[in-house]
Amino acid sequence: MAYVINEDCIACGTCIDECPVNAISEGDIYKIDPDACTDCGTCADACPTEAIHPA
Repeated sequence: MAYVINEDCIACGTCIDECPVNAISEGDIYKIDPDACTDCGTCADACPTEAIHPA
């Protein structure tokens, strides 16, 4: 199970800075690569808008 980012994403970059495996890519709404994600939850904990959830 990987994490996903929903439409509440404000593209602030906080999750990218926190991801230990660089699984997040930038865009209007950031995306998490499910193959690279290790399900650590660090990105979800860091997200100020709670836009990141387990898939």
